[in-house]
Amino acid sequence: MTDTPPVTLQDVRDAAARIEGVAHRTPVLRSRTLDELVGAEVFLKCENLQRIGAFKFRGAYNAASRLSAAQLAKGIAAYSSGNHAQAVALAARELGTTAVIVMPEDTPRAKLEATAGYGAEIVTYDRYTGDRVAIGEALAADRALALIPPYEHPHVIAGQGTAALELIEEVGELDALVVPVGGGGLIAGSATAAKGLLPGIRVVGVEPEAGDDTRRSLAAGHRVSIPVPRTIADGQAADIPGELTFSVNRRLVDDISLVSDDQIRDAMRFAFERLKTVVEPSGASGLAALLAHHVTPLPRRIGVVLSGGNVGAERFAEIIAG
Repeated sequence: MTDTPPVTLQDVRDAAARIEGVAHRTPVLRSRTLDELVGAEVFLKCENLQRIGAFKFRGAYNAASRLSAAQLAKGIAAYSSGNHAQAVALAARELGTTAVIVMPEDTPRAKLEATAGYGAEIVTYDRYTGDRVAIGEALAADRALALIPPYEHPHVIAGQGTAALELIEEVGELDALVVPVGGGGLIAGSATAAKGLLPGIRVVGVEPEAGDDTRRSLAAGHRVSIPVPRTIADGQAADIPGELTFSVNRRLVDDISLVSDDQIRDAMRFAFERLKTVVEPSGASGLAALLAHHVTPLPRRIGVVLSGGNVGAERFAEIIAG
């Protein structure tokens, strides 16, 4: 047992240097209407405009780019509900290697097509009966591939933290940072960066009501498993926090807010109609928590990560229609 954190602010800074010029430095969006509705100054970090349409490219590229030439020659494996799949597929292409991705058979079509479009081989499974970790590990061992998990990896976590690093560098001091939570990699990296730069900042995670494994785990003081969530926020359909991510988040995350699927729909609609930007359900959950006034007490200056925008036109219309 050690008190040394698995990821540090310096790790995040090192990741930022490694992904510079490859990942986008995404814009920060402001809205007077949003500020008035929330009652605070809100700064939206638009990871929906990142390469592959989500923050995941940051961590995937940071991890993949550190593999040896011999490992890269053999290829990379990953398992993902969609965004990490695309991120690893693109990182592999950028680095001149191949990727094999294990994906749920009910993954939204837009994410499947995009992953294949980056050149990856896709292996599907049933998310409600199959164990993606076991499948991915067996596949990687069988083919001698380097496995890059979606969040249980210090280089992945550090890469994800670069979004919060950029946000704070651009807008200055924040009182709170609101971050969607799935497996916990984004918030682990974000909290590492944010509290390393601003020790007094409050870090608030947001989960769908049906998928509150991290909230339950933080309350219990240990990882708690729940049934696989059924929610429109497919990127947050985790049944248990990662062991590594939870070790970070139990130290650095101050609170978890829950949002309903209807509140996520409202946030997606608001982002489209008022902010003129498209976010997928998981990417909208942080904004949903603010619009539903679930972040209390209300900070004066709030950063929110819009974590992704990978949703096809038909699926977007279907979700918004409710």
